[in-house]
Amino acid sequence: MSRVLIIGAGGVGRVVAHKCAQLPDIFSDICLASRTQSKCDQIASELNCPIQTAALNADEVGQTVNLIKRFRPDLVINVALPYQDLSIMDACLEADVDYLDTANYEPPDEARFEYKWQWAYQEKFKKAGRMALLGSGFDPGVTNVFCAYAQKHLFDEIEQVDILDCNAGDHGYPFATNFNPEINIREVTSIGRYWEEGAWKETPPLSVKRDFDFPEVGVRRAYLMYHEELESLALHLKGLKRIRFWMTFGESYLTHLRVLENVGMTGIKPVEFQGQQIVPLQFLKALLPDPASLGPRTKGKTCIGCLVEGRKDAKRRRVFIYNVCDHQACYEEVKSQAVSYTTGVPAMIGAKQILSGQWRKPGVFNMEQLDPDPFMTDLNACGLPWNVLEMPVEEAES
Repeated sequence: MSRVLIIGAGGVGRVVAHKCAQLPDIFSDICLASRTQSKCDQIASELNCPIQTAALNADEVGQTVNLIKRFRPDLVINVALPYQDLSIMDACLEADVDYLDTANYEPPDEARFEYKWQWAYQEKFKKAGRMALLGSGFDPGVTNVFCAYAQKHLFDEIEQVDILDCNAGDHGYPFATNFNPEINIREVTSIGRYWEEGAWKETPPLSVKRDFDFPEVGVRRAYLMYHEELESLALHLKGLKRIRFWMTFGESYLTHLRVLENVGMTGIKPVEFQGQQIVPLQFLKALLPDPASLGPRTKGKTCIGCLVEGRKDAKRRRVFIYNVCDHQACYEEVKSQAVSYTTGVPAMIGAKQILSGQWRKPGVFNMEQLDPDPFMTDLNACGLPWNVLEMPVEEAES
C-alpha cells in the first residue's frame, strides 16, 4: 500500500486518478493537485473512493515541496505541462521522493524535445537514493517497452524500428487537438528528424509521408516526425541501424494547421498587441476546444505500435507490436478519450512497477532500460492489450 501525489488534472490526470483508484491495494492514498483545484474536485467526485485534492502552482518549487511534505507520498506522478518537469524534479529531490512523468522537459520559449536536461539529473537522483522514471506514457513509454520486449524475446538483433501512431478518432470539430494544443502544435510544426547509421537526419515538417495499413483501422496516411523516444531508443537498442516515428493526421487538421501557421498563429515568440505581450500559440490554445472535453463526442479507434525488423536465429524477421484502443470504451470507463487513456494507463502501470519494487532503483531511467515483462503483463490486465503481428519480410519498405 502506497501514497501517490498526481500533479495535473487534465485529460491524462483524470485517467491516472481513475486507474490508481481502481487498485486500492497498491494506491492506498491519492492526492490530485492542479493549479485549478476545482478540476481536481470534479475528478474526485467521479471516483469510487475518496481522494485528497489540492491547489498547486508546480512552477514554484517551494509550493510543491510543501505539498509533498504535507501529503508524504511515496511517488510523485507528473502529468502536468512538460515545461514544469524540472521544477517538479527539483521538488522531489528536495522533499526526498521518487518521480515519474510521461513527457520530456521542453523549454517554454523554444520547441526542443530532448532528454539532456533531465538526464543531467542522473547523479543527483542516484546520490539521493531516489528514482526518476521518464516518459511513462504510450509514446514515449509503451513504445519503448515494446522495443525492449522485442529485444529480449523476439530478436537476436534489431536493425530497424518504425514507431507508428494512428488516431482514427473523429471528434466532429473542424480543428481540435486530442491533447494540450500548445504542446501538440509545437511538436507537429517542428522539423522532422530520424536516426540512421549513427547520425540524425532532418526533413522539413510533414514533408515525408507514407500509407500504412493499421490493424482494426485500415489504411491511413502517416507523416514522418521527430518524437522524443527516438533519442533514448537510438542509444539503448543494440545493433540498431535506423529508427523513425510516424503519426497520422486527417486532411482537415492539416489544412487548418497550414492556415494557422501561415498567419502566424502557431508562433511561440511573444508579440505586442494593444500594449500587451501575448504568445500567439497560447492565444490559439485559449480559442480551441479543451482536449478534456472531447471524450463524450469522440468515436473511432487508435492504433499505436512498433514495426520492428531484425534477425532471429540467423533469419530475417519483421513484426508489428501494437495496441488498439476504442475512444468510446475509454470514455465509458474513465470519462476520457483514448489519447488520454493510452497515456494515463501506462503512467499508472509505471508507478505500480516502482512502488512494487519491480523497477525501483536509484537514478534517472527511460522505460526501455528496465525489464519489460511485468509492464507488458500489466498492459493486458489494465486495459491496453497488445498483439504481435508477424509481417512478411519481403514487404519491408526502405
